[in-house]
Amino acid sequence: MTATVLDVRDVQKTFGAVTAAQDISVAVPEGAVYSLIGTNGAGKTTFVNMVTGYIKPDAGTINFGGRDIAGMAPRQITRMGIHRSFQIAQLCNELTVEENMLVAGAIHGNHRPSFLRNGHNAEARDRALATLERFNIAEHRNRLIPELSGGVKKLLDIAMAMAGKTSIMMLDEPTSGVAADEKFPIMDLVIGALRSEGVTVIFVEHDMDIVTRYSERVLAFYDGRIIADDTPDEVLSDADVRRYVTGAAA
Repeated sequence: MTATVLDVRDVQKTFGAVTAAQDISVAVPEGAVYSLIGTNGAGKTTFVNMVTGYIKPDAGTINFGGRDIAGMAPRQITRMGIHRSFQIAQLCNELTVEENMLVAGAIHGNHRPSFLRNGHNAEARDRALATLERFNIAEHRNRLIPELSGGVKKLLDIAMAMAGKTSIMMLDEPTSGVAADEKFPIMDLVIGALRSEGVTVIFVEHDMDIVTRYSERVLAFYDGRIIADDTPDEVLSDADVRRYVTGAAA
């Protein structure tokens, strides 16, 4: 039986009169690939932000590694092994691909760079290059960020999030801003790389072709609640999901 790596129980969050999360409960098995679907404002990103520490829930627990991490700072949660990428890639335009990767390695590492210990030593460079190769973007290592395509920027953002030991990777719309002919090759690379490392994946996505092809399980959000939690086929055929999420109701 696969162990549960993330156990969220009865989580709630309001912003004034707006309920962003209402009694959210989900148990994610180790090594699984979950997707989160829902219209804008349904609660998907709020869920990701609570798990990664960017938002503190008003109530409930978020258990990871035997600890309730609800309310911990993002840096603490990152160092425990929950990493994330963002819908808009968080990259430094003034640095090369390799330099961005080295910065990420220093942030995720056990030791911060200093005058006595920097983040650009040979070992750090070897790790950075290995990660770039895993995501098939090592050929771009000496290029500046503005020179890259949207797809390469996405891959670099995710590669940077993989720096350090990763147990759970949370991806916020990994195919947004990517050309139509790039989305499947990019997801093949990303999911393949993460699964080869035994990483549990949770990704937010609006493209149902991506959801169907890569998810083992889908959480459908509506009005701050999870209205369906099942396999892609079951969720996407659910009447409430078709009515409130995909707009495919007859």
